[in-house]
Amino acid sequence: MDSHVQFLLIILIVLIMFSAFFSATETAFSCSNRIRLKNMLNNGNKTAGRVLKQLDNYDNLISTILIGNNIVNIASATIATVIFTKIYGDTGASISTLVMTIVVLIFGEITPKSMAKENPEQFAMFSSSFIQVLIVIFVPLNILFTCWKNLIKKLFKFKQEDTDTQDELLTMVEEAESEGNLEAHESDLISAAIEFNDLDVKDILTPRVDLIAVDIKSPLNEIEKVFRFNSFSRLPVYENSIDNIVGFIHEKDFYNLYYNEKGQLKSIIKTLIFTNLHVKISGLLKQLQSSKTHMAIVLDEYGGTSGIITLEDILEELVGDIWDEHDVVVEYYKQLSDNVYLVECDAELEDMFERFDVRTEEEFEMITVSGWVIHKLEHIPTIGEKFSYMNLDIEVTRSDARKVIEVQVTVNEIVDEDEKEKKKTSKGFFVE
Repeated sequence: MDSHVQFLLIILIVLIMFSAFFSATETAFSCSNRIRLKNMLNNGNKTAGRVLKQLDNYDNLISTILIGNNIVNIASATIATVIFTKIYGDTGASISTLVMTIVVLIFGEITPKSMAKENPEQFAMFSSSFIQVLIVIFVPLNILFTCWKNLIKKLFKFKQEDTDTQDELLTMVEEAESEGNLEAHESDLISAAIEFNDLDVKDILTPRVDLIAVDIKSPLNEIEKVFRFNSFSRLPVYENSIDNIVGFIHEKDFYNLYYNEKGQLKSIIKTLIFTNLHVKISGLLKQLQSSKTHMAIVLDEYGGTSGIITLEDILEELVGDIWDEHDVVVEYYKQLSDNVYLVECDAELEDMFERFDVRTEEEFEMITVSGWVIHKLEHIPTIGEKFSYMNLDIEVTRSDARKVIEVQVTVNEIVDEDEKEKKKTSKGFFVE
């Protein structure tokens, strides 16, 4: 092998190393996590800041990397052809194509990209200085490619889809949990916080029919019984009608008044705030905090009382149910056999669908199972009425004149439509 071939071989090896560098850099910048880079920048790492700036102009960045990668790949293929032609003559071009395809794939693409993906932020910071120099050198080419890209956009008029940031965040949380970076309870808390702003007051209020309140004219001994039998720390107080709630009383203040006979009930009534069904609970939380109260009365469109909502109700949407020593745990689901359940109809419809793996694209305005059953049957049903929905068979087991109290749910096996068709077509045929 003469010295000229040796020199070309050294250049070829250097070009393949540059090919590996550009491939790894492309993967590193594509896979870099902006949040990690911002944390590094906040901790004083200025190189992370440079990487973030380059990512902000991603089109310019990726064009520079691709230009560099293509230049070295084309140059390496050309030099390899010269080398193999000198050694093997006319067959050298074919041998060069085969050898360079394998070499570039293994050492110029697959290996460096796999390595860069393992720690993309570190490699992006390592390569950012050299890439910045190339960005400056390739300014004319980048301007040309930018004009070409804009021309293509105008010619083909690509429709840009609106992205849902919330869905993207939820997907990121699910991926973080599946990869083991988040515990299940941490994932639930973050997901609840992301979805928190979607909930309206009507989604979590205690409805009027379940509201326990006292008349301002009631004797103290009757109010004491209400406190004692219901274990509430606060009770709304109304005047003449439950549609005219004037405030609430605290259990501690009441018993101080009750046992010491210090004044009238009006003296311990505290003001509360009023809201409506369609206020976001995130906004109501701020109102409750600023007014330093724990309870709000929810009004319907006519100004009547639709229900109440407490600070605890809102916080439970973030952290799950909060129980104290006096709370009575309600079991909404009672399993009778492998696939048969008794369901209390105060349970949330969405929770029941999730529990029984009901996959439906149909949207319902009602929140409770009771409201859904009445909607499906189009009247308030009597005991024994049945209907089916998706993979569920529903039978009413308890009801009254106003609502459904309990249903029996039989959960059937979910059968794929393709499997159904196969079963239909296979009927009447002998299968060995």
